Amino acid sequence: MPPAYSSKTHISYSPNKVVLGVDSAARTAVEVRQLGGSRVLLVTDPGVIQAGLTRTVEASFQTEGIPYVLYDQVEPEPPSRIIDQGARIFKSEDCDLVVGIGGGSSLDVAKGISILAANAGCILDYIGMDLVSKKGAPMILLPTTAGTGSEVTRVLVMTDEQQNTKNVVFTPFALADTAIIDPRLTLSMPPLVTADTGMDALVHAVETYVSMNATEFSDVWAEKAIALIGRYLPVAWAKGSNLEARYYMSLGAALAGMAFTSGGLGAVHALAYPLGTEYHMTHGRTNAIMLPHVMRYNLSGSPEKYAVIAALLGQEIEGLSPMEAASLAVEAVLELQASIDVSCRMRDYDIPETDLSRLTEGAMRQSRLFIPNPRDLTENNVLAIYQEAF
Repeated sequence: MPPAYSSKTHISYSPNKVVLGVDSAARTAVEVRQLGGSRVLLVTDPGVIQAGLTRTVEASFQTEGIPYVLYDQVEPEPPSRIIDQGARIFKSEDCDLVVGIGGGSSLDVAKGISILAANAGCILDYIGMDLVSKKGAPMILLPTTAGTGSEVTRVLVMTDEQQNTKNVVFTPFALADTAIIDPRLTLSMPPLVTADTGMDALVHAVETYVSMNATEFSDVWAEKAIALIGRYLPVAWAKGSNLEARYYMSLGAALAGMAFTSGGLGAVHALAYPLGTEYHMTHGRTNAIMLPHVMRYNLSGSPEKYAVIAALLGQEIEGLSPMEAASLAVEAVLELQASIDVSCRMRDYDIPETDLSRLTEGAMRQSRLFIPNPRDLTENNVLAIYQEAF
């Protein structure tokens, strides 16, 4: 049955080109040539180098005779200074194209360097919506995790170390010219990283699906992403070498990324951000902790869509009222988390209950994410959700 007619204007964002396939990383140099690149800045982090995940890309450069400069200083939850430093190296080395390979942090740093290649100042100058005035250097992004979807989104996230806050740049100029999604690059992820990144992707899809800003496009992508992640995340977690599971998790993460870059996120991210900055937890794990609790709070705001989520995650909803069916979405997420050994209780991470008020203050600083959330939140609501999560 087609969706109900809407007079709303629907906007979709995605990279100019997406290449999906096993061993597709070997064509990176071909893509560089097609974009007119002659000297590449290869952006990644030490862990990706240690795992040998850049070898295929570097070999392609050598085969095609493309010179490159390695910038492997990316840190988790990247501080803005890492982007600014990379931009200075890009310019001093006379590079003309950026290739980012790694998890969301490396890809976001690559985006920031691309932007600063053509725009003055530092990356913190562009925090907010559509403040970047010019397209930056051509950019190719290759994810080594199946989670953030950064390879297909128009956002980049960095940490302001002085303010101890996460900040976001929204701009179409953060979209990759080419995203190369090679599931083989994700095979080395250990179970913990598989779980965290997979839950991050699920949060993107779920939040976007129930967002007040959801579009015809984001609904299609989010539904497919939820179904794929629900089916294949436990398999990828249990058997990391299962290439089929890695393939469909890579696809699911990309679809979830395209969904949220068109439809937006919500309160899960708002409440997760302070956990990351205060306790230096991974973004995927903080999202996973908050997801079922925010879902339960939100049910009355979008029962029909949460019912669909329940069905997509394998729950039997026939004959149930919308709210009864919607509540099964929460149960499905809890079952999924249990299957991959992810706790959604803050006390299991040694977070003291006395910190809940400070976390609430941090979440309120992200209140822009409450606007598209399907249910309004007050400061007391936020505190109550944290208390339930504890």
